[in-house]
Amino acid sequence: MGLIQRRNFSTFASEPSVRFDFNYMKSVIPTTEEYYTYKSLFEVVPSTVPTLNESEPFKYAEIGHVSKNGEVFPVTLSFEDRDELNEDLFKKIEKGDIFLPERGNILISAIRPYLNKIVLIEDEDETDIYFTKAFIQIKPLINSRILYYALRTIFSEKINAVSRQGKGYPTLKDEDLKTIQFSKKVIDNLLAKEEELISNIDALEKDIKELKSIQRRKKEIVDEVFSSHFNINMVELMALDNQRRVDVGLSRISSLNSTIRYSYRWNKMKLIQKYLYRDIDCIERLGKYILSSNNGCSPESVVGGEGIPILGQEHFEFDGVLNVSPTKATTKTKSNMENFFIQEGDLFVSRGNTVDLVGLACVVETEVTEDIIYPDLYIRLKINEEVIYKKYLALLFNSFFGRLYFKYVSKGKNQTMVKISSSELLNYYLPIPPMEEQLEIVDKIEKQIDAQNEIAKQIEEKRNQIRIIIEEAARS
Repeated sequence: MGLIQRRNFSTFASEPSVRFDFNYMKSVIPTTEEYYTYKSLFEVVPSTVPTLNESEPFKYAEIGHVSKNGEVFPVTLSFEDRDELNEDLFKKIEKGDIFLPERGNILISAIRPYLNKIVLIEDEDETDIYFTKAFIQIKPLINSRILYYALRTIFSEKINAVSRQGKGYPTLKDEDLKTIQFSKKVIDNLLAKEEELISNIDALEKDIKELKSIQRRKKEIVDEVFSSHFNINMVELMALDNQRRVDVGLSRISSLNSTIRYSYRWNKMKLIQKYLYRDIDCIERLGKYILSSNNGCSPESVVGGEGIPILGQEHFEFDGVLNVSPTKATTKTKSNMENFFIQEGDLFVSRGNTVDLVGLACVVETEVTEDIIYPDLYIRLKINEEVIYKKYLALLFNSFFGRLYFKYVSKGKNQTMVKISSSELLNYYLPIPPMEEQLEIVDKIEKQIDAQNEIAKQIEEKRNQIRIIIEEAARS
């Protein structure tokens, strides 16, 4: 292994720009501690462009399809299903912005690395997933599992430190990884206990696998309760969503909208809503019950920086509860900044995100004891709470009712960032049953999610144990 004790300015020759950010300089400043070079532990794998069989479906994963725990939830795509909604994605794929990973390799997200989206390609079926090149693929030269867990725990701060602050979020490049100093003592300690560590990790991962076998995703629970309550056949609904053509008679066009809207997206939305609402007698226009809607504020912010905390898009959850754990902060202020501080009970809607996540809604259910800014990509809604229960509305937005509406009315050149406006919220027709019925639906969802949260807690405890044994082995 390439052991190095000191570092001089010649090592920065590959840097395309001189960097002065504090965390980066702290991470690369010369030390007396011995360390391994990046090249002695990993090699960057060149991403060759794979050849796709356009007649067969394939699995694809972007950053949003990977969890913070390194789990991959790919989507299945087919060129036969190519349409207006995914055209940009297929253009990206055709340009070669994809790769097939090699078994044993590690993938690190080059976008928002602080989210810790690091994947170990262990199973053979994962080598059939086409990943976006927004992941950096590296090949471990020593035990891949040991290094994987070390990157997720001990060296995660180093990865974040060498990332670059972009216009909207931090990014990571191959050359950034090459500047990381990996403590020789830490690596040697881990390798000295390699067999024992793997045995302990195997046992904990077996427990995690068993727990995950009975685990259900929050989105599935929300969809199931709403579909059962309103008697919606999800198989028929998904078939309708996947339908590629929409026939609209010319006699109907003038009645659709004063601006004569006849696009595929708009008519697809109308077709879906016609199916959804055919047997529901409590459909109302949301605008009737919106008292106010206000976008947030997005001053320049830094991940892990000082100043006023600010939320991001990652804080929205399908369970309708906003995760109030800011990772960014800003020192930029302006007049009336207090108007953008979140409060307990606030109802927020994501007005900008991917086509699958735009329009997610959440309620602040925790006591807010500090000033926290909600960003411009949030809409704060105030509604008539005598008619609509906030949590019911948030969960409805997050169910197929909302997902399929916002999917087709959102706008944007790139499907990785589409937006909705207040007008889309005002013109959203949705089921608003009596308050007692809304409470019943919410109660059913919350009970099932509470049970899943307990399973998730047990899984997290097991993952924590893995982190602890890695950290303890590294210190000894």
